[in-house]
Amino acid sequence: DSKKIQKEYEDKAGRPSKPPSPKQNVRKNLDFEPLSTTALILEDRPANLPAKPAEEAQKHRQQYEEMVVQAKKRELKEAQRRRRQLEERCRLEESIGNAVLTWNNEILPNWETMWCSRKVRDLWWQGIPPSVRGKVWSLAIGNELNITHELFDICLARAKERWRSFSTGGSEAENEDAGFSAADREASLELIKLDISRTFPNLCIFQQGGPYHDMLHSILGAYTCYRPDVGYVQGMSFIAAVLILNLDTADAFIAFSNLLNKPCQMAFFRVDHGLMLTYFAAFEVFFEENLPKLFAHFKKNNLTPDIYLIDWIFTLYSKSLPLDLACRVWDVFCRDGEGFLFRTALGILKLFEDILTKMDFIHIAQFLTRLPEDLPAEE
Repeated sequence: DSKKIQKEYEDKAGRPSKPPSPKQNVRKNLDFEPLSTTALILEDRPANLPAKPAEEAQKHRQQYEEMVVQAKKRELKEAQRRRRQLEERCRLEESIGNAVLTWNNEILPNWETMWCSRKVRDLWWQGIPPSVRGKVWSLAIGNELNITHELFDICLARAKERWRSFSTGGSEAENEDAGFSAADREASLELIKLDISRTFPNLCIFQQGGPYHDMLHSILGAYTCYRPDVGYVQGMSFIAAVLILNLDTADAFIAFSNLLNKPCQMAFFRVDHGLMLTYFAAFEVFFEENLPKLFAHFKKNNLTPDIYLIDWIFTLYSKSLPLDLACRVWDVFCRDGEGFLFRTALGILKLFEDILTKMDFIHIAQFLTRLPEDLPAEE
């Protein structure tokens, strides 16, 4: 008696006896337990149901085989895609590794003689490896202003003193002696505070409590003391933030001050309308020459360059483009100078020419002031 034998065995094993479930009865002739619906397709119907007709069984078997073939094809394609991605990543990492060695061992030790060579310019165009990017930017931007780390410390100390004086309500005479009216100082301080919180908000590293908040605040504050004639202008925080990500605080301040002293940046940050209009006019010449169809469409819709160029130039594209792509633009901007900023603008317009020619004024302005986040870097 199988039930009696089973009960004796379970008593010896110390486990309570349970009657077999209907499921166990149905599956008593199976060699395995099905792990998925795939196995169920292969089974015959339970004994208490009519058997499948031969034609239906054959049809189901064929459908199952087709499903298996399609699944294998999908798995093969996915495996190939993953292998291609891995190979591409390995090639990229190897390329970056080789580039780092070239920059560190050959180019940087011989910067003065090599930076303008064809080999270095070609390598530069491919993007500077992140580990040497800050060093290359510093050398390319230069230090015509001869700013030292000590000068940065002095400007920062002065900025902190002004912040304390303002927060404790220092006298009007003290404020004006320092080069600011109370209204100017309040506006500048408030603007810096607001802009820091709006700088790369998705990264959450420059906001209050973030690891780079104080560094960014220090550089912007020190610059307002170093150049009170320029003061703080919206957009500066993005430029300083990109430099902070690649340099330490004092070196970032040196690069920041020298970068803003370039003719194009100084024209925009000091709002020199005459010089800005000259830049816009020059840009329109090249715009019409390279993209005549889009240029005519912009003219028809009265869309002038200042509507989109000001924001791009103010932040050197760091606010408008994805950060990794903006750094690529910075790489070549440091190599070629301000001309590349306008070439980048033409590149963006060329990339979206077909879309922009179908838009009206409002939609073009909205599109160009908020570019897609998935911009293809190589294109």
